Amino acid sequence: MKKIGIDLGTCNSLVFLPGKGVVLQEPSVVAVALEENRILAIGNEAKEMTGRTPDTIRVYRPLKDGVIADFRVTQAMLKYFIDRVSGFWRFLKPDLMIGVPAGITSTERRAVIEAALNAGAKQAFLAKEPILAAIGAGIPINSCSGNMIVDIGGGTSEIAVISLGGIVTCHSVRVAGDKMDLAISDYIKKKYNLAIGEQTAEEIKIKIGTALPEKEARMLEVRGRDLISGLPRTIKISSNEICEAIADILGEIIHVVKQVLRETPPELSADIIDKGMIVSGGGALLRNIAEKVSLETGVPCFLAEDPLLCVVKGTGVMLENLETYKKSIMSKR
Repeated sequence: MKKIGIDLGTCNSLVFLPGKGVVLQEPSVVAVALEENRILAIGNEAKEMTGRTPDTIRVYRPLKDGVIADFRVTQAMLKYFIDRVSGFWRFLKPDLMIGVPAGITSTERRAVIEAALNAGAKQAFLAKEPILAAIGAGIPINSCSGNMIVDIGGGTSEIAVISLGGIVTCHSVRVAGDKMDLAISDYIKKKYNLAIGEQTAEEIKIKIGTALPEKEARMLEVRGRDLISGLPRTIKISSNEICEAIADILGEIIHVVKQVLRETPPELSADIIDKGMIVSGGGALLRNIAEKVSLETGVPCFLAEDPLLCVVKGTGVMLENLETYKKSIMSKR
């Protein structure tokens, strides 16, 4: 029986095959030729086109804030992922396990199942991302002690307390990596009168972004378009400026972390203070993020290993042990 685990993310999608591990990691980006309405490129190839296309080509992300915004394109993207990893097995319809945000509505959930079935899945299981992230981070979620996971992705940040294989308290905010990129480009626009593209903003975040100000700030040269003269210009920017630029976004995420902590039953709070919370997802790659969260909440905080792969590894573990995780899985249809 062919099984495939997919972490369908706003920014990146990852595919897991039991026995093989993570076999595909590509941006969730699709380039469409508008005139004949056909798909030109998917994944890395499409991402390179971002911000560089003529009027006839549109590059967009079919998922917004972790849920499907464009059904047809999401379906094409899923089909592309399935075909890419199936190879020889193409005539066998696979079972898909897809990670979805915990704060997803039933309509959004149905859309994911529908897209998966149309893309050639035999059946689609959905599992909540915080649970998958926790499994992927190596947390024993079926034990009766409380574990807290902070999963910061591209479109959504999800903070959950998990015990006995289920979510006890959970909050999902649609504030995450994408919003940080926007905050960075806004900051540079206001402070330096320089317009930069979204790919540049993301690059700045990855190279010098930090959650806490650093004694020895790193510098980065940034190229963009001067808003007054309209000509290209280069500026130097420091990691501490980026820290200032994304402070509000991190504040919003930490506010939600505190909210979840407030709503957690006291028994589980005691466990969390003992063990600390785990940060996963692409947002966990931001330097000093764990220190910032523990500084603000007073609860120890640790990075998961391979934070970007947690959710997709979780889908893999779940596919291999469907029986054990029966109660953590949502509708299959």
